Amino acid sequence: MSVVPADVLPGGALAVEETASGGPVAELGPRARLWPALAAVYRAQLSRARVARIPLLFVATFQSVGIMIMMRGVVDSRGEAQSVVAGSSVVVVAFVALNLLAQYFGQLRASGGLDHYATLPVPPASVVLGAAAAYASFTVPGTLVTAVFGCVLFGLPLGNLWILLAVIPLAGAALAGLGAACGLLAPRPELATLLGQLGMSAALLLGVLPPDRMPEIIRFARDLLPSTYGVEAYARTFGTRPDWAVVLADLGVCAGVGVVSLAVATLAYRRAAVR
Repeated sequence: MSVVPADVLPGGALAVEETASGGPVAELGPRARLWPALAAVYRAQLSRARVARIPLLFVATFQSVGIMIMMRGVVDSRGEAQSVVAGSSVVVVAFVALNLLAQYFGQLRASGGLDHYATLPVPPASVVLGAAAAYASFTVPGTLVTAVFGCVLFGLPLGNLWILLAVIPLAGAALAGLGAACGLLAPRPELATLLGQLGMSAALLLGVLPPDRMPEIIRFARDLLPSTYGVEAYARTFGTRPDWAVVLADLGVCAGVGVVSLAVATLAYRRAAVR
């Protein structure tokens, strides 16, 4: 048997180490980097959830379309129509990214599924970000269908639909972070489901109803909801001369909340995975 000198190994490190009892122990490989690990988790989550989540996405889209049809006979101004269409479109994102992700992480924690991820040499952030990105991806078709249907129903222009390419990921990141945090911090999966449902209901009621008809205290609660800024950013683009600086400011709020909420979800994952 030939012996390879230690100094010719990559980095000069030994391939095996001797334990106190004299037995060899294989050296563990390096931990995966964030972005390759995130891409792997994203692909795995996307393929796992594709079949199970498509019916739920259809329900979310049908729900938003039904809301717009009901509101068609209620709104009496162009500004209110803009709020209804923008809010109904973002509700699809809230249903999947907030509600379903809270349920998923709640069940994963209760069933011991986090132990599987804890054994993988991947950063905790990649697990949270990969799952959040996969769930947010499912909202793209439903959001686009809802937005196009709403514009046709209320006679709104279709020229600035491209702004949804920014609204969906940014609002989705903020809501997905909140959903993951609720699922990971809730002591029981039933409570995680309840928190997800309450968050989605808040996004539905506070995002779809025209703000001009809300009491002052309800408007304040609306301003605390991160999806509100995605709704406002999209609604502002229906004007003849949109104020793009304000639109970018609204999207910036979504991005900031997304960073904070995903960081909180990552910390919650670390805490839940070591228990």
